[in-house]
Parts: sequence; structure tokens; C-alpha cells
Amino acid sequence: MSIHPLKFHPILKERLWGGTKLKEVLNKPIESDITGESWEISTVPGDISVISNGSLANTSLDSLIDKFPELLLGTSVVERFGKEFPILIKFIDAKQDLSIQLHPNDALAKKRHNSFGKTEMWYVMDADAGSELIVGFNKNVTKEEYSSSLEDDTLLGLLNYEPVKEGDTFFINTGKIHAIGAGVLLAEIQQTSDVTYRVFDFNRKDKEGNLRELHTEMALDAMDYEKKDDFKVSYDTSLDNVGTMVDCPYFKTNFLNLTRDLKQDTTKRDSFTIFMCVGGIATIKTDEGEVHIQKGETVLVPALANEIRIKTTGAKLLEVTI
Repeated sequence: MSIHPLKFHPILKERLWGGTKLKEVLNKPIESDITGESWEISTVPGDISVISNGSLANTSLDSLIDKFPELLLGTSVVERFGKEFPILIKFIDAKQDLSIQLHPNDALAKKRHNSFGKTEMWYVMDADAGSELIVGFNKNVTKEEYSSSLEDDTLLGLLNYEPVKEGDTFFINTGKIHAIGAGVLLAEIQQTSDVTYRVFDFNRKDKEGNLRELHTEMALDAMDYEKKDDFKVSYDTSLDNVGTMVDCPYFKTNFLNLTRDLKQDTTKRDSFTIFMCVGGIATIKTDEGEVHIQKGETVLVPALANEIRIKTTGAKLLEVTI
């Protein structure tokens, strides 16, 4: 079976906090002024990605995985995850602050939701002046202190605020309280999970006038109450180099800042490869086919590819494998 590099139709999500940068900066086909997310590669039930290019156009990702799991995912990935696609790829535009939230680990998510946990990373693509992220607490707190802060509306005073600019990267492990701040456009790589525990939402109401659901009790046992400085990612941004950003049990992400062509021998990779283009343009080519990619686009290269050739005179790529 020959499987060419795959592009997908974006799955666009309106959100209370969304804006228009997905269209204005990343050229997504949105019509709403509150589009917050573009799911680029997904097998979350109800939101299955559909191929948009080549001979496999209009094929759903889950059906292709079902037919050719090892060729598409890689033998080692199938051994770990079966026919489940293990990660979810998104672009997120926060015109307003997102809710303050956290995600459960694998054990808790499996027990409560029959789901993976949600470890994730963020790469900031664009940020308005003064934009911030919330990542973790600014001191160690107890469960009782945290609960009291919700009752007396002082939670914001316990949180750690991080000013951000383009290129800043953050690793958000499970249990860490966090929120994307207003004015931030970012690329997100995460475990395949849509389980979020929302703990504070600035008392906002949706378009029907209702407060959004909070998950106060479920969050208590899922939260890490310690102050930790383990979230800001340092990585090599030098030209024409492969710089490791994140290497965790769920995904590995490299940064490619290319000014010329790059050839990769992938015979021993035994994993699919995803490229998220966060700047410039490139052509991704294998023996099975080629595809063009520009800022805001994502390509999935099947594990069967023995070599990946990237042709470019200027591109910034996030390269994701398992």
C-alpha cells in the first residue's frame, strides 16, 4: 500500500473566547468572529479528521488507520496504543482569556472518562503586546488554601503569570493549573483527549446567558499544588538544525528553522511524523508523493516513509513523532 503525505480539512471550533486570527494570520476558512480552535489532526470521537489531498482525499483518518495501522502509525506505536491515534494537533486563537483549567493524568482519565490523560505543549506563534499565559501556582499551596481561594474569589492571586512572545514554548504536564491569555495565537500538541477540568471562568456567560460548567470537585484530586518551574522550554533555534523542544513519553517535538533543503533518513523511526508549519513555506516529499505546506498548515507523513525530503528556502517547522 502506498500512502502519500497527508493533509486534512481543519475542524473549526467556535469558542466563547475565540477571535479571527485563525483567518487573518493562518488563512483558515472561518466565517465566525469567535473561532477559537482549528483541530488539524484528530481522531476524537465526533471530530475525525478527513484527508484533503491526493488519491486518498475524502478518506477519514480513523478508517485509514483501521486498514493500515502499522504502515501509517508505525509498529511500535501500534504496540503501545493499538489503532488509537495518540495525539491531537491544534491551532488556538485566544481573543479573550481562556478558563483556568487543568487536565487529569492517564490513570485518573482512564478511571473517570475511559480516556487518555492530557499532557500538552504550546508554541506561541503570535502574541499581542502584554499578552500572558497562566502556568502553575506562584507558591506552594494546600488543597485547603486552593479551595478557600475559590470560595472568596482570590484564586487569581495564587497563579503564576508568564509574559509571552513569538517562539516561546511551554510544556504543560497533567495536573498543572493553566490558561491561555488574551491575545495569544499558538500551536498545541497534546495527547488525544478532550478531558478538561475547568475551575474558574471569570464568571462569564455563554451566548444563551448561562455560566459555563465548572469541575471543582473533580479537579481537587487531579491538581498539582506545588510551585514548579518545569514548564518553560529552552531549545536550539539555530539555522538548519534539528533542535529538540520536548521529549516526553507521549510525543517528541523538534524545531526546524530551515533556510535550505533537508533530507532525513527515517528507516529506524518507526513512527509517523507530523510537520506543523509555523513560518514560511516548504514542500514535504517522500517516495509516495509530495505536498506543499505554508504557515498554519499541518502534514502527516506515514511511518512507511523511509526518507523525508524537505525542500525550502525558508520555513519554521514543528516536527512531531512518537
